[in-house]
Amino acid sequence: MSAQEEQANIGKVLSFLREWDRGDGTARSRMLNTFVTQNTGKTFYELELQFAQVASLFLARLTTWMRLTYMFRTYLGIQLKAIGIFLSTLSHDQYLMEFLEDGGVLTLLDILSHTQSKEEDKAETLRLLLTVSNAGRKYKEIICESHGVKIIAEFMAKSKTEENQETSWVLLESLSHGNPKYQNKIYKCLIALMSCTSPKAQRLVLHTLRTVQSKLKTANHSIVEPLLNVLRSLHLDVQEEAINLILDLKCYDVRPVLLSGLVALLRQTKEEVQEHQSIEAEMIKVTGSLPVLVQRAAAAKAIRLLAAQDQQLSHELLSLGVIQPLLHAMGNREHIDAQIQASLTMEHFVRSSPVVEEQVQRLMGSMLFKAFMHKPETLYMNMDKTQADMLLSNKVDITEGNDGF
Repeated sequence: MSAQEEQANIGKVLSFLREWDRGDGTARSRMLNTFVTQNTGKTFYELELQFAQVASLFLARLTTWMRLTYMFRTYLGIQLKAIGIFLSTLSHDQYLMEFLEDGGVLTLLDILSHTQSKEEDKAETLRLLLTVSNAGRKYKEIICESHGVKIIAEFMAKSKTEENQETSWVLLESLSHGNPKYQNKIYKCLIALMSCTSPKAQRLVLHTLRTVQSKLKTANHSIVEPLLNVLRSLHLDVQEEAINLILDLKCYDVRPVLLSGLVALLRQTKEEVQEHQSIEAEMIKVTGSLPVLVQRAAAAKAIRLLAAQDQQLSHELLSLGVIQPLLHAMGNREHIDAQIQASLTMEHFVRSSPVVEEQVQRLMGSMLFKAFMHKPETLYMNMDKTQADMLLSNKVDITEGNDGF
């Protein structure tokens, strides 16, 4: 570019900035629309060339205007898109640092936590925060120092759109990588997020938790209760992620608490036993306690997968008295899937331990036991009410010392 062309370009830029300074919101919004249309995809050097090396002055004006007006939401969408032009120029991090120094991250996080912000504006905000996070460790730390993990997690739990939930998850994933200073904070935040009501968010959180947990030498004991509660989910993909995390945790110090918690989920309450007395009460119970029954089925499945992986785990589960509640679950006709999962799990213990095999066969009788061993997943179809009640009222006690291992 010749000196004459450069002077002409500087003149245009100064004129642009004067117009910006004099303009009202409507005029600035119109200018930003033109800016976004003309500059999407440009590099740092192209922007600097166009703005005669004073692009930073425009970014500062733009950031300040957004910080002063975002609460009114009138021009927020176009403001965010225009800032995105600057932050996406990955060939140079100058704009990124300038944006952060002007309080840009704090403003973005405030937009995300503000209940009145539009979902589409929040979507753009998430994308900008992801750009910041992906720029490197120091940028991730700035977001975390600004309480960003908590804000992003809360937004993910409450978001009404799957797209924003997905982007929030990607952002949390980004923050969890290459960010050792805040790894434990992110881990605890993800544990808290397991209790959210969105199945999509739960599945994504569980997936990320597995990744984060694999980097840690210990597991926080607070992970056990919400993880077991997730097994109540009626969504199979959520249950699958939860069971996979349970399998991962077998190698950590929470293992005893986790195993005893799974066995406890198989046990019937006194209320459940009493409510088997009438068909009407049973129908009420099925309607009211489906998540509990689903949780019982998932617990039985998790126990089977754990026991099948390791003989020592089978031994520990037997020591916790798993056989009696498994038999209870096999006889509980309120939920077929729980019966199936409990039967499949019982098959593992019967085939693994002569003592278990002997006592279960004695309880069932030869005919029912033969049907059970032939095809455990169909045992529920071969049981009459008397046989089911027999399993429900069993007093089998196989614990450490008489488990047959």
